Amino acid sequence: MVDKQIGIHDANTSAKSSEKSGEKTPDLVKSGVGVLDKAALILDTLEKGPCSLSQLVNDTGLARPTTHRLAIALERHRFIARDQQGRFTVGARFAELATVAGEDRLLTSAEPILQTLLERTGESAQIYRRQGDQRVCIAAVERASGLRDSIPVGAMLSMEAGSAAHILLAWEDSEHMHQGLRRAQFTAQTLNTVRRRGWSESINEREKGVCSVSAPIRNASGHVIAAISISGPVDRMGISPGRHYAPLVMKAGKYLSDAMARV
Repeated sequence: MVDKQIGIHDANTSAKSSEKSGEKTPDLVKSGVGVLDKAALILDTLEKGPCSLSQLVNDTGLARPTTHRLAIALERHRFIARDQQGRFTVGARFAELATVAGEDRLLTSAEPILQTLLERTGESAQIYRRQGDQRVCIAAVERASGLRDSIPVGAMLSMEAGSAAHILLAWEDSEHMHQGLRRAQFTAQTLNTVRRRGWSESINEREKGVCSVSAPIRNASGHVIAAISISGPVDRMGISPGRHYAPLVMKAGKYLSDAMARV
């Protein structure tokens, strides 16, 4: 009986506190961590489509200061983004986490594709996904001999240079794209070109004497979740590697995108 009375007292206290702040009592899934429950409620609401701050307040029943504070915090962690109208939307971080969750499926399909890409181009091939402010190599095959760009699985590379970085940043929301460009060795015009033609190349950008060509891998929703690349010495791949290799890299990326869509 005492436990029940305490529970009722706590609920009444919480309700009175909400009334004093002007906040409606929303129908939250209770985890015992109030701020997490409210953040989840905001994300559940954004799952239905983009929302202005006023719409979020109305749909969640949370107080405006609470909604704004949590939305900005979630935006900083890239779980929330902004569209061109400034509305809140689900952010790119979810696509990255989904990539990790589905990485085994991607890698199962990727192994023969990377090997085929190596055989047809003669160059090392890799797959990268974004991990925060870096990119990680999750699959790779290398030339058996001769000069090669050796990047082992698990290697962490900067998002500031290289054709794979172009791909992983080009389809980000505008705010995070501009944040990424602040320290980048490439420009917004580079990313505009990448989006227009669907592939990217870099020459002497990540490392002197090395060039690469990359294309996107998308999930069933069309979000870019990874980049597939070939890389090697400029002396062998030439100063316009995309002209020769982009069709093959794009075809490999499309095959893996189609495979992910079938999952």
